[in-house]
Amino acid sequence: MCGIVGALAQRDVSSILLEGLHRLEYRGYDSAGIALLDDDRLTRFRALGKVARLEASLAPDQPGHLGIAHTRWATHGEPSETNAHPHFSNDRIALVHNGIIENYKEIRQRLAAAGYVFNTGTDSEVVAHLVDSLYDGDLFGAVRQAVEQLEGAYALGIIAADAPRTLVACRRGSPLVVGVGIRENFIASDVAALLPVTNRFVYLEDGDFVVLHEQDYHVYHADGSSKPAEVSHSELTAESASKGDYRHYMQKEIHEQSQAVAECLEGRITDRAVLDTVFGFDARPVFERVANVQVVACGTSYLAGFVARYWIEALLDLPCQVEVASEFRYRRSVVPPDTLFVTLSQSGETADTLSALRALNSKNYCGTLSICNVPESSLVRESDLVMLTRAGPEIGVASTKAFTTQLVSMLLLVAAIGQAQQRLDDPRIAQIVDELNHLPGLIDRLLQLEPRIEAIAEDFVDKQHALFLGRGEHFPIATEGALKLKEISYIHAEAYPAGELKHGPLALVDADMPVIVVAPNDELLSKLHSNMQEVKARGGRLYVFAHRGAHVETDADDVVVEMDCDTEFVTPILSIVPLQLLAYHVAVLRGTDVDQPRNLAKSVTVE
Repeated sequence: MCGIVGALAQRDVSSILLEGLHRLEYRGYDSAGIALLDDDRLTRFRALGKVARLEASLAPDQPGHLGIAHTRWATHGEPSETNAHPHFSNDRIALVHNGIIENYKEIRQRLAAAGYVFNTGTDSEVVAHLVDSLYDGDLFGAVRQAVEQLEGAYALGIIAADAPRTLVACRRGSPLVVGVGIRENFIASDVAALLPVTNRFVYLEDGDFVVLHEQDYHVYHADGSSKPAEVSHSELTAESASKGDYRHYMQKEIHEQSQAVAECLEGRITDRAVLDTVFGFDARPVFERVANVQVVACGTSYLAGFVARYWIEALLDLPCQVEVASEFRYRRSVVPPDTLFVTLSQSGETADTLSALRALNSKNYCGTLSICNVPESSLVRESDLVMLTRAGPEIGVASTKAFTTQLVSMLLLVAAIGQAQQRLDDPRIAQIVDELNHLPGLIDRLLQLEPRIEAIAEDFVDKQHALFLGRGEHFPIATEGALKLKEISYIHAEAYPAGELKHGPLALVDADMPVIVVAPNDELLSKLHSNMQEVKARGGRLYVFAHRGAHVETDADDVVVEMDCDTEFVTPILSIVPLQLLAYHVAVLRGTDVDQPRNLAKSVTVE
């Protein structure tokens, strides 16, 4: 995902733009650039790699009261200084772009025939030339005409050499906010980029345009008509990551999951398909070859891979193995031909996972793919293909939003392979994408259960053990729920496939052993009902998290939390949210250190 910052002020804006880019580094990038306008002269600086390299290349006395800046994660055209933004057209139009233009090839051919010369392999340069071809002194008008011809997702920031007091921006499918200052105004992909200069923001909606001047700004509908702008005041501060109104970072990060999922999806799906280039330029040829998938990870990331195995085998009819990295790296494995090696890690520095990647020596692997939250991590740098989860900084040791975004990323991978090999038809892909598009809203709906779950947590305060049950892809979700509870409350919790009750765990069930059941409305529900009756027959108390339509017969002593969701593919992602809330509130009531539980570290960089 790319990051955008723009500024228009009476003071020099270069330092504002650079600071904004630093604050967007978590989003992932391979290059960075900045364009400054002083009087009527456009000056551009670009660098491959870190923002610090761009900063070092910038002339210390370089003036500019108007500027745009960008961090790029390549989708079209390899990572290079030439392909880095901002893009110029005829030295009079400068543009930054976040998103993907699907019909750029057709537009490029038309512009080339009109005499425009293309210097990059990007889709974004096409937009710069398109705006230039329509520009007659009215920048807003040229941008409006240009975007009418675009198909895909975009957030754009555009300036013109002969318009030194104007910045035009617009969005469709990619986020963009306006920062409101005093005699200065800004744009950015994320409010975090602008917190050092303002806490007043206008959140643009899909199809909106904004025209910025120093003294004012104007927001417009897609049809060009004026639109009232509602200014919101952010409670976030620039000095540090803040818990805001939340008691702990973990609680905040649980509530951030809808936004994190939206960030993970942004620019990666249309309304009907997954854009396979988001895994890298060379992803599709690799995906076309995949005959087997090997997933290696640790802890919560391992459980995300475990869930994905059900998707890969059920939807793609491809074999999938999921293994804990600390075991995989020390055994000799048999690698079937054309195996895709997938690693998952929040930090990208997990020692066992990284060592497993580095130890690969079979020629039967068709490629390596890293799903990770940290763009500059070792795992990302050393993998052939990369999917950044874009969860943002996760401070709580017990992973929450990193887990859900890993699940989203794995479902995107399933869809991309399904598209490349035509193992999934268009209606099936469209259904997956539709559920993903609605996922952030469904998560927000589940978060409204928090007061109910907080009350239930009181039943667990004096407990020493807990049993979690699930079937199918909800067995690893139950396991993740148990892991969360043990990590932060220090209650011994274990998870089992519900069908395994009679093979040992049933001996543990009594009135002092709460049994937590994940009950989706699927083909295994009747089997799950039988397992719950086995618990009741032994005097156990059930805590059932039931999806819509999963009618559960319980006694008065049992607790049923009804979850208002009815989905097919994203059901496991939804199911973990109330279990995270349960673990959190139990830990709070027991008085443990929720964000920094004993003996644990956020990033396990040693064996």
